[in-house]
Parts: sequence; structure tokens; C-alpha cells
Amino acid sequence: MSPHGAARAPRLLRPARQETYERLFSTVYVGLMTNVLLAVTCAPLLAALAIVRDPIASWPFFAVLSLPCGPALAGAFGCFAGLGEGSTDVLRVFRCSYRRAASRALLVWAGGVAAVSVLVVDVAAVAPTTWGPALVPFFVTMSALVMTVVFTLVVLLADASGPVRLRPLVLPCLYLVARRWYLSALSIAVLGLAVAVVLLKPMTGLLLACSPLLYVAWATMRFVVAPLLSPAAAHRQEA
Repeated sequence: MSPHGAARAPRLLRPARQETYERLFSTVYVGLMTNVLLAVTCAPLLAALAIVRDPIASWPFFAVLSLPCGPALAGAFGCFAGLGEGSTDVLRVFRCSYRRAASRALLVWAGGVAAVSVLVVDVAAVAPTTWGPALVPFFVTMSALVMTVVFTLVVLLADASGPVRLRPLVLPCLYLVARRWYLSALSIAVLGLAVAVVLLKPMTGLLLACSPLLYVAWATMRFVVAPLLSPAAAHRQEA
């Protein structure tokens, strides 16, 4: 071995800094605790998923049970933002973000569930007709767009430090989501994967895989709607 190679070997084998390990353990801790809090706040939905063998056949029932998911996601997004600021007090951050955005997140989620339910009924109605196969992609695209806008609004609610008016945010969110449709499609694919994991293995999926997938979708859509973030939230994102 050359002297230069011998000199480089110790550097390659040098252990990581203590801050790196602390950051890693903090990230894992926040992710696991966020999963636990999501499981607690969405307990009725998880219990129904564990009991019912075919959730898709009973989708109206599960659509109603999914309403607590809106405030729960707001709480989880608050934990993700807190992790970026170095906070690991998951319980306090989740509770504060949940309480601050609960009513509006519930309203946004309920509106999204109602819109998607109408689109699903329309798909079932037009599918057997002559023009049904040509119209199904339109309804599927509209459903994905509604879900993306709802998810984006919850992201904004979680970042807000005070009351937020929802109506002025709908059209800007729709514009930004459509403008960067490739990132929106990525987020929808990640959310679809998260839902599939939870449907297949409710407790395992929610306790292990939910936070990493939600974090990817949250960070992506937070970047998409960066112009709508408050100055403090935008500064945190740049940092």
C-alpha cells in the first residue's frame, strides 16, 4: 500500500461525530413516536380495518371513519417541522399542532372525502356505459387532484402559527399543485403506498412505515406550496 493510501485509510475508518448519532436517534425517535400518536388519534379507523375483511367493499363506512385523519396529519406535520428545528418533544408539538389546526383540518378533510365520494359514485355510474371507459381516467385524475389539494391545505394549516382562512388558499394551492404536477404525482404515489401498507397490515404499517412515507409527501408538498408559507415557515424551510 502506498503512503498516501495508508494516510487515507484512518480517515475513511474514522467514526462519525456524536452529533450525527444524536441526529439519527432523534429522527428515529420522532418517527416512532409520531406513528404511535397517529395510531392513537386514528384508533377507530384502525380498529375497523382490523375487523372488516374487505375495506374497499365498505368504503363509505371507512370514508366517515377517516375524518380524524385530517387533524392527525396536522399534528404529524407539526412534529416533522419541529424535527427540522431540532425539537424532539413529540408529544407537546403534536398536541399543539393538533389543537391549533384540528377544526379547519377536519373541515378540509371532510370536504375532500365528500368530493372524492361523489367522484367514486360517478365512476361506478358511468363505467358500464358506452363512454364509461373514456371517462374513467377523467374522474380518477379529478380524485387525485382533490386529494392532493386537501393534503396541501393540511400542510399549510400545520405550518400556520394562527387562524387561517381556507377559501383564499384553495385556488393558489390548485395552481401550484397543477404547475408542479410531477411533484404532486410523486406525493400521491407515496400516499397511495402508505394507504396500501396500512390496508394490508394496519398496525405494522402505521407503527413502522407511516412516518417515513408521510415525511416524503409532506416535504415534497411543502416545497410545492413554499410561496404560500408564512415568512417564519419559509425561513425554516430554507434553513
